[in-house]
Amino acid sequence: MDSVNDSARIVIIGGGVIGLGIAYHLAELGMPDVVLLERNQLTSGTSWHAAGIVGPLRASLNLTKLAQYATELFPRLEELTGQASGYRRTGGVWLARRPERMDELKRIAHMGDVCGLKVEIVDQASISERVRGIVVDDIEGALWVEEDGQANPVDICAAYAKRARVAGIRILEGVACAGFVTKNGRVAGVKLASGTIIDCETVVNCAGAWARDIGALVGVPVPLQAVEHMYVVTEPVAGLQDPFPIVRDLDEGIYIKGDSGKLVLGGFEPNAKIFDIRGPAGSRPFLELPEDWNQFEPFMSAGLKLLPALSETGIRHFMNGPESFTPDTRPLMGESPYLRGFYVAAGFNSTGMMSSAGAGKAMAEWIVDGEPGLDLWALDIARFDRSAAARSFVGARMEEAVADLFRMHWPYKQATAGRDIRRSGFHQAFADAGAVFGAPTGWERPLWFGQDEAGRTPNYSVGAQKWWAAAKAEVDRMSRGVGLFELSPFTKLEVTGCDAVKLMQHLCANDIDVAEGRAVYTQILNPRGGIEADVTVLRSGEDTFRVISGAATRQKDLAWIRHHAQDLDLNASVFDLTSSEAVLGVMGPRSRELLQSLTDADLSDAAFPFSTSRRIDIGMTDVRATRVSFVGELGFELYVPVECAQHLLATLAAAGAAHGLVFCGHYALDGCRLEKAYRHWGHDIGPKDTPLEAGLSFAVSWKKGDFIGREALLAQKAEGVKRRLMHFAVVDANPLLLHDEPIYRDGKLAGLTTSGGLGFRTDLSLCLGYITCEPGETAARMQASRYEIAVAGTRHALRPLDRPPYDPTGARMRPREERNS
Repeated sequence: MDSVNDSARIVIIGGGVIGLGIAYHLAELGMPDVVLLERNQLTSGTSWHAAGIVGPLRASLNLTKLAQYATELFPRLEELTGQASGYRRTGGVWLARRPERMDELKRIAHMGDVCGLKVEIVDQASISERVRGIVVDDIEGALWVEEDGQANPVDICAAYAKRARVAGIRILEGVACAGFVTKNGRVAGVKLASGTIIDCETVVNCAGAWARDIGALVGVPVPLQAVEHMYVVTEPVAGLQDPFPIVRDLDEGIYIKGDSGKLVLGGFEPNAKIFDIRGPAGSRPFLELPEDWNQFEPFMSAGLKLLPALSETGIRHFMNGPESFTPDTRPLMGESPYLRGFYVAAGFNSTGMMSSAGAGKAMAEWIVDGEPGLDLWALDIARFDRSAAARSFVGARMEEAVADLFRMHWPYKQATAGRDIRRSGFHQAFADAGAVFGAPTGWERPLWFGQDEAGRTPNYSVGAQKWWAAAKAEVDRMSRGVGLFELSPFTKLEVTGCDAVKLMQHLCANDIDVAEGRAVYTQILNPRGGIEADVTVLRSGEDTFRVISGAATRQKDLAWIRHHAQDLDLNASVFDLTSSEAVLGVMGPRSRELLQSLTDADLSDAAFPFSTSRRIDIGMTDVRATRVSFVGELGFELYVPVECAQHLLATLAAAGAAHGLVFCGHYALDGCRLEKAYRHWGHDIGPKDTPLEAGLSFAVSWKKGDFIGREALLAQKAEGVKRRLMHFAVVDANPLLLHDEPIYRDGKLAGLTTSGGLGFRTDLSLCLGYITCEPGETAARMQASRYEIAVAGTRHALRPLDRPPYDPTGARMRPREERNS
């Protein structure tokens, strides 16, 4: 190791296509002080046997942009590095065998149009013209993507490595990571198997199928699992179309591509076979596993049915190699919330080569600039907590996660494997009441309440949802009486210490230096004014605050606050109380009447106004009650120790019959918040959106002292925003609105929806979306334009809403005298 310096700014672990792609882009950013470690040879893990498909189209804007970058970089690699990439554009067809799949493809086609890709919905005749020899009798239709193509993964890696070396980045083969050095909650070095330590500021774990074990060396959870992943390569096929387009038979779970006159047939396995990378074969380079024709037989049969020429061609090679997949089939990227300076880029779910360009660029930006150029929350490793990396959990998820890549992506689909892990104290009572549970963030929570067993059975649709009637019934009863909502998954953080006020004032855009017992709605911003968190801050003591945010951002929000407390060297501690308390939302016009019957506390408007938070007794249970509402009705959130949860719910249920009480699910809540245009972090707002763009300037205190993002907001305020979040209702129709549907202003593409759905009190299909505008253009002028939305190939007229369609004055949530005070 004499040739290795004992320090570097950045150490990359893993010499596959992802690690090399990051090294390449760090070189492009002028960061040569980098060491890349590969325990065997470059590409010897999983990159060498990648199928090599380049598919730029995804279902959302940012993920498409991330993937699309490969079609820009790969053709230029030889020019940039002198190393050929093997890149070739072939075109590709995505087949659909049923109408529901065609609906999905039509939605995805819109994203292609938005991103400037050449996409087209085609019929059987057109499929036969573009891909000769396939049987189209059972095909409903297809999506053609002109930019689909393929590349040679080994050549791509060689090009990346060549550029990195020229820039001065050291690439060390035969050098294994054996552990890490940490200091004050940060990574400080990498221990090599030789005993040498490389001091560093940043580590990037790109170890692919081995990334979970690398993370475990320093206590960083990396939720992925290696499985056996298979494809076959045929003998040369006489007269094979050249180029042969990429063929994806989604409903059969297979793909076919050309390979120098041969064909490659592969698929995504249900009940994928777990591969133990700690076993005797796990450390071998260029590992090939035994052939398994029993596992592969359904794919072979589907391939023969689709392309009969395969039956006349021999099989040259059966490739079975390890590949890593994640619980939700999305990659793991970004800085771990558990250890500063420790980044992960792994779990690319068999799309590593294609992803290496966009992921390499984004990760290099993340490391150098502190954030990627795109909003990549959907891929951020902080979306998972420690339990998601448990071997039993990721193993269980492989029953369906691998196959989910090609399976029908039903709207509102819930995973079935790896469930029933995290339940709240209310779970059993809700189950007894007929709840249909989902686990969108790992917590089991009622989605809706079915009337019978048939009403609780999943039955997915691309049109009207089975649960709409149940959710509407819940909301109707809630809006006349009282609804109980499960809110236990809320993130609940406590910030305390003599510098707690200073810390929170620095982080929050709104003024949180308020009287004890008050709740403040605010955003936490980054230096560019983007919204890193959307929170309610309760002041529970002179030096104590409670921060409430969504379930999905628990680890992210905790890390953000802790890191800033450390960086500012403040006397403020942050504790995670999420699992210690259960939360019920008690909402509806008779909610106060119900609670008042169970407490001596005065809950009147004068004594307990909106945004008040204090401890009260409900029956024999002590709770923290906060008067807020995410559904637009009079309401209270009740926070109770987990051990008292069942008693609290039983007390409310027993007294609730006289007040029209009903249990309400998560879908009912979401429909209500859309009717009020309440923003949802991760959909409507995020790190690339400012409060001015999102219509949240009312939550910014311009008069208070400095806070993160203030200067950026002032500059944007002076210049004028270039896009605004607008609220729309579909005119004369109720199409299924989800997200990322294109919105057209006066016939021209102007933006995409951020979220959408059915409002059950108004019977309107509603959506939110950012619309581009001229700097300084007034909201009134934007309202005066003509708008349309494209949903699965059909355009619908939109009506812009200048006020929420339900209770626009807020009279149901708080009386007029409160709102004017």
